[in-house]
Amino acid sequence: MTDLLSVLPHFPVGEYASLIPTLEKHGLSTSDLVTLDAADIGKRTHLPLLNIKRLCNAIIEALHADLSVSPLKPGQQHGQQQQQPATSIASTLKHTAASLDALWQTISTLDPDLDRALAGGVPAGYVTEITGESGAGKSQFLLTLLLAVQLPPPHGLGRPAMYISTEAPMSTRRLYQIMAAHPTLNNMDPADRPSLDNIISTETADLESQDHILTYQVPVAIERRNIGLLVLDSVATNFRAEFERSAGQASNMGARSTELVRLGMHLHHLACKYNLAVVVANQVADRFGSTAVGPGSSSGFGPKTPVIPSSSTASRHHHHHHALGRSTQESPLATRSRPIAEISNLPSSLPPQSTMPPPPAPSAPPATPYHHPYNSSPDPAPALLLDHQQRWFTGWGDDPFADYALKTPSLGLVWSTQIAARIALFKRAVYTRRTGGRWALDDDDPDNYQGRDDEEEQVAALQSWQRWMKVVFAPHAAASGPGLDGLTESVTGGAVEFEVTMGGVRAVKREREAG
Repeated sequence: MTDLLSVLPHFPVGEYASLIPTLEKHGLSTSDLVTLDAADIGKRTHLPLLNIKRLCNAIIEALHADLSVSPLKPGQQHGQQQQQPATSIASTLKHTAASLDALWQTISTLDPDLDRALAGGVPAGYVTEITGESGAGKSQFLLTLLLAVQLPPPHGLGRPAMYISTEAPMSTRRLYQIMAAHPTLNNMDPADRPSLDNIISTETADLESQDHILTYQVPVAIERRNIGLLVLDSVATNFRAEFERSAGQASNMGARSTELVRLGMHLHHLACKYNLAVVVANQVADRFGSTAVGPGSSSGFGPKTPVIPSSSTASRHHHHHHALGRSTQESPLATRSRPIAEISNLPSSLPPQSTMPPPPAPSAPPATPYHHPYNSSPDPAPALLLDHQQRWFTGWGDDPFADYALKTPSLGLVWSTQIAARIALFKRAVYTRRTGGRWALDDDDPDNYQGRDDEEEQVAALQSWQRWMKVVFAPHAAASGPGLDGLTESVTGGAVEFEVTMGGVRAVKREREAG
């Protein structure tokens, strides 16, 4: 019975003060009072039957009122449709289609192509994460949202914003630059333009101060100033400093998981209660490879063409050594979820191969199919391993032919279950090369020019950066899909290439290649 106030916080328990202690002593919950017969409850508790019926009926009526469910009228059977006007039926619903559509609000990125990929923008009422490596453009997105939320619909919510920083103070100079250079903001009337007075900013030095601000100060500020956007930049900094500096890894991981779940529930509660958008920035870590490969493992740094084993013995031995040299996409958490490979069963050295065909055996046993040493025992549900599943919720690894380094968002799988949407930002260096005194633009790595003709001088220099935005998962928008080859003109989605300008972020439109 201890869960009555959690199920029905406003239930008048004072009227049944003589019954509740006995019910708690026998371990009866609210579900038991609703489902069990009053006579069975009376046998267990030795309470008056009429008082038990009165309490059970009061709980059922309170549940009906909380769920907006009308009780059955006398003479009406379960499953029998109640005959009443359509207007009265609609009046019992909490929301109609029109009211739900009016409640849906998004914050624009102030670029139509980026908004199209996000199905309108960053939604209010949800926790959205923007992740990417340093220099990918996370802060530029956040600063643009701080200004866009102040605009009236459909670009914003017409409400102030709050910015909580764990790394560096908010760049007010950059905000002024975006307001002066962005065409949408620059062409507005001075009275309607966003203002820095509508942005509340603070800094947190450690996890304790961050929890105190989010728990006590943020709800008060939201109610007083009608905050429409809460930004936390970044969510991983204080957790890394708090839980990765001591030696107890097992206890630290358990404590960190508990804190992450508590933080996620609190942010989700704020987003739903006040109908505001919560946007958090997250860091990424390099996804190191492992020498232990299994079925279905793929590589982010290996060859771009799959290796197909040959039927000959020499080809099979070559495949063994090639597989040992490849790296997988697994993160540290994925490594722990995989079965341990029996590396000791591998042959230490290869026998010499003869070029002459072997003599035919007079009584050779029937040929048996070849089994890889790692496949000697079937893996338990390989499709459910984190190494296989993480490509769909991390943003990296969904393209088997990717030519960029794989990353993993910080805070692991526990944090990924606490957010409603994840937006991944990618960047790639663009180099220029000089051959014979002439400069040419090339997207390849400068190491590719080593070992070429020494008679011509070949120098590679960093020219610029290419950036992409990719929707990994979201409740309101379709995922961008694998790879970074999506074009903004495509109606099927795909990663959107963007650039960072004086006026913030802007999508890059490129023509499709002919043929």
